[in-house]
Amino acid sequence: MEQIRAEILRLTREYSRQAHAANRPGDQREDAFVAGETTVPYAARTFTEEEVSAGIGSMLDFWLTLGKEGEAFERELASRLGVKRSLLVNSGSSANLLALSALTSHKLPAERRLRPGDEVITCAAGFPTTVTPILQNGAVPVFLDNNPLTANADLSRLEEAYRPGKTKAVMMAHALGNPFELATVKAFCERHGLWLIEDNCDALGSLYFSPGEDGSLSGQPTGSFGDLSTQSFYPPHHLTLGEGGAVSIVREMRLKLIVESLRDWGRDCWCPSGMDDTCRKRFKWQLGELPEGYDHKYTYSHLGYNLKPLDPQAAIGRVQIQRLDAFTAARISNWNTLRAGLDELSEFLDFSLPTHATDWTPEGFTWDGSGHRTAPSWFGFQMLVKPGAPFTHTDLARFLNERKIGTRMFFGGNLVRQPAFVQAKKDNPDAFRVLGPLEGADRIMNSAIFLGVYPGLTPAMLEFMVSSVRDFVKTV
Repeated sequence: MEQIRAEILRLTREYSRQAHAANRPGDQREDAFVAGETTVPYAARTFTEEEVSAGIGSMLDFWLTLGKEGEAFERELASRLGVKRSLLVNSGSSANLLALSALTSHKLPAERRLRPGDEVITCAAGFPTTVTPILQNGAVPVFLDNNPLTANADLSRLEEAYRPGKTKAVMMAHALGNPFELATVKAFCERHGLWLIEDNCDALGSLYFSPGEDGSLSGQPTGSFGDLSTQSFYPPHHLTLGEGGAVSIVREMRLKLIVESLRDWGRDCWCPSGMDDTCRKRFKWQLGELPEGYDHKYTYSHLGYNLKPLDPQAAIGRVQIQRLDAFTAARISNWNTLRAGLDELSEFLDFSLPTHATDWTPEGFTWDGSGHRTAPSWFGFQMLVKPGAPFTHTDLARFLNERKIGTRMFFGGNLVRQPAFVQAKKDNPDAFRVLGPLEGADRIMNSAIFLGVYPGLTPAMLEFMVSSVRDFVKTV
C-alpha cells in the first residue's frame, strides 16, 4: 500500500510541475508573457507541486473533516502569530462572524458581554464582512472616517465615538495589509475596558513596531494585538487554502471555548472530532434544563453554526505557511517597484503610505514623531486620483482592463453608501451611527484604485503595469 501511495504522490508532483508551472513562486515565465494579451491578474494563487501533493495525500487518507492536519496547521499559525490558539474556519468572513459573535456569549462577564443595541466602533470604508457581523448580532456599528492615504481609520474622533455603558468593542481591518494605528487603538480599548478584534485577513505577515525604553524598535505581527483576530485563506490572500480562514485567540483561553462552540454547532462539548469523553464526565453533566447525565456531546450552550473547513485544506496550508516570508518579501518588493515606477505621476495621483509614514523617497519612508513604524505585507498597490485630475479612477480602470491588467477599487468603498446599509438605515434609523461627514471614506470610494502585488507577478508584468498607467496619463 505504501508503494502505491508513494507512486501516486510522485505522479501527482510530476503532473503539477507540468500543469501548474505558471503558479510556481519565482518562476519568471517571461517568454510566456505577451503584453496586452496575457492577463495580469490583481491576485492569484501561488503554489508548487508540494501543496498539490499535500492535498492529494490528505485525500488518500480520506479523513476529510478537520483532523490531524487541521490541528497541526492551527498550532503552526498560532506559533507564527505569537498567539495562544488559532481555530480554522471555512472563510475569513466566517472568522469575522465568529469573532464578533463570541463577544455575545453568556459565558463572558455581564458588564463586558455584547448585547443587542450595544455599539462597536469601526470605520466606514472597507470590506463589508468586517462590519456586517455587528449588525447580524443586533449591535450598532459606529463609523469613523478613513484616512485616504493609509486607507485605515482616521482616529481623530475616536474618543468622541465612545459612549459609556454602550460601547463594548472595536473591530477594524488592517487595510490592504497596512496596519492601523495599533498603539492608539489598543490604549483606547484598555482605557475603556473594550474588546479589540483585528481583521487581519489582508495582512498576514505585516508587522507593527513600537519603541522600547532604550529607543530600539520591536516588531510584532498584526493579528497579535487584540483579544481576537481573523484570517482569510481565499486565493487572493497571503496564503491560500482555496477557501478557509481562522480565528486567533490572542490571550484569553475562555474565548477559545466560545469560538469553538459557535463554530461547531454551538455544542458545549470540546472533544475533537472522532473523540469522546475528553472531560472524563461525559454522562455526569447537568446543564440548562436537561436531565442529569444527558450526553455532553449533544449539549448546546450557544446558538451556533457549522463553519469548519476540511482537513485536506489544512494540509495545503501547512505547506503554504512555510512560504510566508518569501511571499511577504515579494509583495513588498513588487509594491516598491510600482511606487518607484509611477512616482513621476505624483501630479495626478496620490499613493498610499504605511501607517505612521509621512513621505516616500527612493531611499525609503520618512516617519512621524510617534516612535511607531509599520512594515505592511501589502495586499495591493493603491492610488488615489487627485482632485482636478483630467480623469477618474473609473477611466483608469477601464483603460487597464482593456490591456488585461487586473484592478480593484477599495472593496465596498464607503459602506454606508452601499444598498444593504442604506436599506438597513431605512428599516431602522438607529441601525448604525456615523461620526462626521465621512469625507475621507467618500474620497476613497470616488478616487481609489489598486493594482496587484502578489508574488506571482514577474518583472515583465510589473513593467507593463507601470508603462500602461504612464501611457494612460499621457493620453489624457
